[in-house]
Amino acid sequence: MKTKIFITTILSGALILGSCKKALDYTPKGVLSSSDLTSATAIDGLVTAAYAAIGNGDMIGPIYSDWAYGSVRSDDAYKGGGGTGDVGEIDAMEHYNLVTPSMDAFVSRTWKNLFKSIGRANVALRAVNSISDAAFPNKKTRLAELHFLRGHSYFLLKKLYKNIPIFDENATSDDILKVSNQLSNDDSWNKIAADFQYAIDNLPVSQPDLARANKLSAQAYLAKLRLYQAYEQDATNHVTNINQQRLQDVVTLTQAVISSGKFALSADIGDNFLPETENGPESVFAIQFTINDGTTAGRMNFEDGLNYPHGAPQYGCCGFHAASQNMVNAFTTDANGLPNFDTFNNNIANLSTATFDVRLDHTVGIDGHPYKYDNTKPFSNSWVRDAGTYGNFHTMRNQQLATSSSYFKLGPFMGSAKNYDILRYDDILLMQAEAYIQLGQQASALPLINQIRNRAATSTARLKKLDGTFATNYNIKPYTSANWTQAYALKALQWERRLEFATEGARFFDLVRWGVAEKTLNDYIAVEKGRRPFLATAKFTAGRDEYLPIPQSEITFTNGLYKQNPGY
Repeated sequence: MKTKIFITTILSGALILGSCKKALDYTPKGVLSSSDLTSATAIDGLVTAAYAAIGNGDMIGPIYSDWAYGSVRSDDAYKGGGGTGDVGEIDAMEHYNLVTPSMDAFVSRTWKNLFKSIGRANVALRAVNSISDAAFPNKKTRLAELHFLRGHSYFLLKKLYKNIPIFDENATSDDILKVSNQLSNDDSWNKIAADFQYAIDNLPVSQPDLARANKLSAQAYLAKLRLYQAYEQDATNHVTNINQQRLQDVVTLTQAVISSGKFALSADIGDNFLPETENGPESVFAIQFTINDGTTAGRMNFEDGLNYPHGAPQYGCCGFHAASQNMVNAFTTDANGLPNFDTFNNNIANLSTATFDVRLDHTVGIDGHPYKYDNTKPFSNSWVRDAGTYGNFHTMRNQQLATSSSYFKLGPFMGSAKNYDILRYDDILLMQAEAYIQLGQQASALPLINQIRNRAATSTARLKKLDGTFATNYNIKPYTSANWTQAYALKALQWERRLEFATEGARFFDLVRWGVAEKTLNDYIAVEKGRRPFLATAKFTAGRDEYLPIPQSEITFTNGLYKQNPGY
C-alpha cells in the first residue's frame, strides 16, 4: 500500500488538486473536474487524492503533526530553534497571550490546509455518488472512506479552533458562504460524529490495502470524538459537566476495537517510531508516506522537518522542539517505580542519581545517551542550537537517523517517509481507561493502564550504550489495587497519557479536555520561567487560550458571518 495509494496521486497529473486564495473558496485545479470523470478508475483516483490530502500540510501550516500546537503549547516542550524570533509565530503560541487572529503562519495556514482536505473529500464524494453501483463495485466502501477522511479533518479543526463551519458535499459555493461557525458545541461534535458513524455502518472490518480506513479505525475515531465531547464546555471553554452516556459510548466503541483481536501493543514502544516496524500491530490508522517513488522528494513528512538536532553533523538544522525541564522531571519515579505526582518538579532532576521511567530515553535527546537508538553516536550538548535560551534537551520520537532508508534532506530541511500514526492501540486502551475512571469504574481501568506500563518497562533493548550498560537508572512498576480510588486513578491516567504520548502533541488538548489547562500551564510557567527566562511574560488566560482564534482573513472573506472566538 505504501507504494500504491499515494503514488497514484503524485504521478497522475490529471488528478492532482491545487490550492486557492481562500479556504472556503476551494475548488480543485487540474485538467479534470469531477464532471469530466466517467470511469471507475478516474473516480477512484479522486478518492486517492482525498487520502493524499490528509498528509498535505507543511511546516508552517501543519495538519497532522501537533508538535507546535499540542507539545510546545503545553508543558512538554519549548519552541527551540535559533531564539524566540526564529519562526516567531510558535513563540507567540508558547506565550499564549501573543497569539492574534491575523497570524498567517499556523493560525490561518492550518485552517486553509484542513479545509483543502475537506474540499478534496467533498469533490470525491460528489463524483462517487454520481456513478452507479454496477459501474463502480467499490462505491459503498469508497463513500464510507471519504466520510471517514472528512470526519478526520473536521475533528482536527474542531480540536484546534472549536467554533467552525461544517458543510457537506451537497453544499454549493453559494451555500458554503452562508454557513455560520456558530453551531452549539454539542451540535458540531454530532455533525462530525455522523461522518464516522457512516463509516462504521458501511466499511468492512479489514481492507486489502493497509492505508485505507476500515470499520475498526472508524469505531476508534468515533470513540476519540465522544471522549472529547463528554467533557461539556460552555461558551468560554469551561468544563461544566462530564456526560456519562458519552463515556459509555467510548467504552462500547473501544471495546469493539479491543475485542476484535486485530490490534495489540507492540513489544517495544520504539516500534511505533521506526520505519522498519511501521504498520505494525499497534497502528490503527496511519498516514502513509513514501520515498524513492520516482518523484523528486517522495511523499514525505516535512511537518517535523525543523525538529532535528542543529549541531549534529549528519543533520545541520534546525533545533526546534526542545524538551522542557518539566517534562524530563515528569519521567522520574519513586522507590516503588511509580511517578512522583506531587514532588516531581520541586527540583531539577539529577540524571545520574534519580530513577526514571524507561520512556524518557525513547523521547528526549540527552547528552551521552543513545540518540534514536544509535549508540555509536550518542546525543551531545554540542548539537543544541540555542542552549542559553532553551536548555540542552531535545526531542526525537518523530525524527529519524540520517542513515535511515526513510530519511531525506531537502535543502536545509529534513523529511521522513516514516508513516504517521493518527490512531494507535495504546491510545485506544487509555481512552477506555479514562472513560471507566470517569464512570466510577476505576477497577476496570487498572489493568488497561498497567498494560501500557508493563510494555514500557520492557522497552529497553534499544537503549543500551556501546558498553552494554544503560545511561539512565530505570525503575518503573505497575500500579496495584491498594488505594486505587477514583481520584488517584484519574491522576495516574493523566500521568500515563503524558508519558506515553510525550512530545507527540496530545498533551495540550488533554489538558483542555480535562478542564485543567489554566491551572496546569500557569503553574508550569511560574516555575519554568525561573529556569528559562524567555517565558517571563507568558500567561495562559482561561476562556481564550484553549483554542486558536478564527483567522481574521476568513472572517473578512465571509463579510463577518464568522464570529471570533472569545478573548481575541
